[in-house]
Amino acid sequence: MDAVERRIRIRLRDNFDFYASKCLKVRKKSGEISNLVFNRIQRYLNDKVEQQKRETGKVRVIIVKGRQQGCSTYIEGRFYWLVTHQRGMQAFILTHHIDATNNLFEMAQRYHQYCPVAVQPQIEASNAKELSFAGLDSGYKLGTAGNKDVGRSATIQLLHGSEVGYWPNAAGHAKGILQAVPDERGTEIFIESTANGVGNYFHEQYQLAESGASDFIPIFLPWYWQEEYQKDLPEDFKITEEEKSLSELYNLYPEQLAWRRSKIVALSTQGQDGLKAFMQEYPCNPTEAFQLSGDDNFLSTNTVMIARKCNIAEPYGSLIIGVDPARYGDDRTSIIRRKTRVAYNLQSYKKKNTMEVVGIIHRIIVDEQPDKVCIDVGGLGAGIYDRLVELGHKDVVVAVNSSNTPLNQKVYFNKRAEMWGLMKEWLLDFPCTIPDNDSLHSDLCGIKYRTDYNDRIKMESKQEMKKRSVRSPDEGDALALTFALPNSAILKSRQKEYDDTARRMMSHSHKIDRLRQKAYKGKT
Repeated sequence: MDAVERRIRIRLRDNFDFYASKCLKVRKKSGEISNLVFNRIQRYLNDKVEQQKRETGKVRVIIVKGRQQGCSTYIEGRFYWLVTHQRGMQAFILTHHIDATNNLFEMAQRYHQYCPVAVQPQIEASNAKELSFAGLDSGYKLGTAGNKDVGRSATIQLLHGSEVGYWPNAAGHAKGILQAVPDERGTEIFIESTANGVGNYFHEQYQLAESGASDFIPIFLPWYWQEEYQKDLPEDFKITEEEKSLSELYNLYPEQLAWRRSKIVALSTQGQDGLKAFMQEYPCNPTEAFQLSGDDNFLSTNTVMIARKCNIAEPYGSLIIGVDPARYGDDRTSIIRRKTRVAYNLQSYKKKNTMEVVGIIHRIIVDEQPDKVCIDVGGLGAGIYDRLVELGHKDVVVAVNSSNTPLNQKVYFNKRAEMWGLMKEWLLDFPCTIPDNDSLHSDLCGIKYRTDYNDRIKMESKQEMKKRSVRSPDEGDALALTFALPNSAILKSRQKEYDDTARRMMSHSHKIDRLRQKAYKGKT
């Protein structure tokens, strides 16, 4: 082996992107066999995975995706690369149905069949449920989620859990096969699925990853990244107002909208709501994927997405900070800043005790000089507030009890409902902006509401949300807390001036951004 070949072999061993393009063959939807050249989704996934591996030494990923986007193609190709270049690497494929398991296993077998002889290991055993390589003690095994005990006795380094949202025994498998993967460097777990409603194992695990409560990182793959999800325009094609809004939010082309429209029609069968079915199978964002039943969600996903995508100038005006504290368990301590039309710099922490939270807020007050810091004191927040007063911040910190009487008693049941109501008005009063963050988006759209016997708005409690297996909206509550003082003395004299100035600046900035988007589209 000369020096050039040695360098190539090392690159094939160490760089999956390069290896895939040279050594892996896939069957395209047309039936053609060709090299695996990453599409946009696979490249994004690879970047995220490699970043996590560099930072932690292992891979723990949970993926929400649309249908047929090449996610499984990437994972199986990655696993083949790993098991054929390292000793003692056992990969396990587990899906919701035997046909799906066989399809993924056939993909692995195809990778081996077309792998160049120079880098192709010798097969030791090959059958319907196993593929192992001689001299490496590595290979593949597979199973289906219908078997509760599958994989329990195995030791696995690489696990691909496919369509986990549809596993019939998902919680049991979490105690079985997921525990068969040791918490060691070099191990990899991929959990992926299209969404299948809320309250199931997959939804719960994605929420935990999104909130930072697990070792897994959440990855969302929107349908419009898929290049072939386009359709030639009919001669009479006219964009609806809904489609125009989607186009502006996600930079969709008319051909993509035409494809979306045709899919919605195809999914509208046997009384099924085609639009809702499309959002689950081909979501634009995670909140859309995990659709909540009923129409009583307080905020719509499009309202929140508009604020996420609003590109504006620097924040302007009085600085109000909202703090929703937590201690241990799954809840987060969430902190967010807001200056009139701009909410920014969201921070969330897990498992911080009260004194650690006090230290964080004290440093924020010293460094950022906010006008007010509104703290929820309904629980342990009271101690945090008292300690901050002792530290000399009495004029800055504000104790907010969400269960107290609201200022507008005719419209709102309590203070929490009023804060969320004012926040909703703010979001609807475009333009405004919030952090471009999936976790905050989920919090804002996950909460429901109802009206009491006096027709006053009452928000769903955190306890009620948890009964539906929807996590506490800590980040949403933190943003709502910035609306706790609509009539404060600080805001009376300057708020209207600040708000009007900020709105003018943002409207101008938004118009420029839209012109740039149109110019960009014209070049592509």
